[in-house]
Amino acid sequence: MKLNPVDISKTASASSIVFEELRRAIIKGDLAVGEALRQDEIAGLFNVSRIPVREALSRLEVQGLVRTQRYRGAVVSGLSAEEATELFDLRLLVEPEIIRRAVPLLSPEVLHKARECCVSFSESTEPMSWGDLNRAFHSEIYNASKLKFHLEVADNAMNRLDRYLRAQLVLSNGMEQANSEHFGILEACETGDAEEAAALTAAHIDGVKQSFLKHLNLLQA
Repeated sequence: MKLNPVDISKTASASSIVFEELRRAIIKGDLAVGEALRQDEIAGLFNVSRIPVREALSRLEVQGLVRTQRYRGAVVSGLSAEEATELFDLRLLVEPEIIRRAVPLLSPEVLHKARECCVSFSESTEPMSWGDLNRAFHSEIYNASKLKFHLEVADNAMNRLDRYLRAQLVLSNGMEQANSEHFGILEACETGDAEEAAALTAAHIDGVKQSFLKHLNLLQA
């Protein structure tokens, strides 16, 4: 099991630490779809009882990253085509509005950081880093909106999809298009055109959706 074991037996927030490490491993793909999450094994890795592990798994199940199967217990959940479609459609509803509201609030410092993220993504030749760099670019801009609940919805949807992004970009040779779309969104933000930024964001998400669904069987392999 690809986890970073930590002795947290004397830590008050043991459940939160286990939750964050499991969440990180699932999103990054270190824990594969369908992999069993055995409470005893996880408890041993973190030197805790099964109680905080059980609490962490319950929180992950609420987020849709884990599901409980009869006779197997908790396993890393995958995505059906229907579920993936719903998640992308949810992003299409929420994220254009987030960026529309964020653009008037973007400071020069935030725009500078967003450009750095955009450049880092475009220059990266390490597929393992693509998901984090993509997320960093979008988050840098989105966070300026201060739309707490919108951001939570978008964040949860992206959590469910992020583990597949790297493979999707590789399978579709999509880095060139992703880079072009990112820079287009960034330029709209820099010129203060909120409607253009929202339209480009919607087109970007829809393009990823179509590519994702096209390659879903390979992504699940």
